[in-house]
Amino acid sequence: MSTEKKYTFKDFKSDQEVRWCPGCGDIAIMNSVQKAMAQLDHNKEDYAVVSGIGCSSRFPYYMNTYGFHGIHGRAGVLASGVKAANPKLSVWQITGDGDALAIGGNHFIHEIRRNIDVNLLLFNNQIYGLTKGQYSPTSLLGQVTKTSPYGTIEEPFHPGELVLGARGTFFARSIDNKVKETTNILIEADGHRGTSVVEILQNCVIFNHGFYNHIVGKDVRDDNQIWLEHGKPMIFGKEKNKGLVIDGLKLKVVTIGEDGITEADILVHDEKEENPTLHMALINMQHPNFPTAFGVIRAVKKDTYDSLLEKQIEEVKAKSNILCMDDLLNSGETWTIE
Repeated sequence: MSTEKKYTFKDFKSDQEVRWCPGCGDIAIMNSVQKAMAQLDHNKEDYAVVSGIGCSSRFPYYMNTYGFHGIHGRAGVLASGVKAANPKLSVWQITGDGDALAIGGNHFIHEIRRNIDVNLLLFNNQIYGLTKGQYSPTSLLGQVTKTSPYGTIEEPFHPGELVLGARGTFFARSIDNKVKETTNILIEADGHRGTSVVEILQNCVIFNHGFYNHIVGKDVRDDNQIWLEHGKPMIFGKEKNKGLVIDGLKLKVVTIGEDGITEADILVHDEKEENPTLHMALINMQHPNFPTAFGVIRAVKKDTYDSLLEKQIEEVKAKSNILCMDDLLNSGETWTIE
C-alpha cells in the first residue's frame, strides 16, 4: 500500500444499516476488524470478507470491502476458493459456532488441515441466535435452551481442540468487548501465513445474555482471565501475583510469594513451539480451577496450501510443452477431415 494512502476504520464501514440487536457483541467485533484493516498494509480492494449463515454472517453487508454471503456451513469452501484463485487477497472468513462447527464442521477441519492462508473469525456465543435460541455445538453440558428444555445431554466442542487436532498452525482467543486486544490479535492473525483461527467469545444479549459473566464480570475478570504474550511469563490476577507452572503432566495455578514460588518458576509462553501439548493444555483451562486463556496461543510456521498450489502450477508450466491453446488442440492424436 502506498505510504501516501492512510485508511481509518471509517473507510471500512458500509452504508448499510446494522441490524444486529442493540448491545450485540458482533458490533464490537466488527469495530475491531475495521480498526485492524485500517492498520494493515493492504489496499482496500484487496480485502475479501466471506461468511456463511447466522447472525455473525451478516458481516459482509456492513463492510466496505468485497464480500460474499454464502450458505449455511459453506463459508470455508468459499474462502478457500477465493484464496486459491487469487492468492494476493487478504481473505476474512466470518462464522459462528453453529455455522462452523455443526453443518460446516468437516469444512472447518479440512480448511485448517490444508493450512489455507485465510483469517477465520469464529464468533462463539454458545447458542443459535438467528434461529432463536437452540443449543449449538459449543453449548455446555446441561445448558437449558429452547431445544434442550431439560438441559443438553451432549458434550460441547472446544474450537481450539479441533484446530490442534487438525494440525492447525494458528489459534488465538479473545472477547468481544476487548476491542483493542482483539484488534491486535487480528493484526497478528493476518500476518500469519496459514489458516489463522481466532475464537471470539461473543455475548448474545437476547438468547444467551451474560453467559460469560464468570469470565468477563468486572469483579472477577482479573482472576479469571490470563492474557498470553509470547516470551513472557504466564502471570495473571488482580495483584499480578498468580501464575502457571507444570505439576507432573498438568498445569497448576500458583501464587508468587507462597511456598517459595518466585516469578522465575512461572512458565514462559511460547506460541511458536511446534509440539502442541502445552498449547492444548492452555486451550482447555476452564473455570473455576483455572483462568481462561486469551491472546495468541499457537503460531507456528508451515507451508500454506495456496503457496504450494502456486509453486506446483509454476513447476508444471515450466515442464509443459503446451504453451497456448493451439498447442493443446494439436496435442495427442489429431485428424484432418477433408
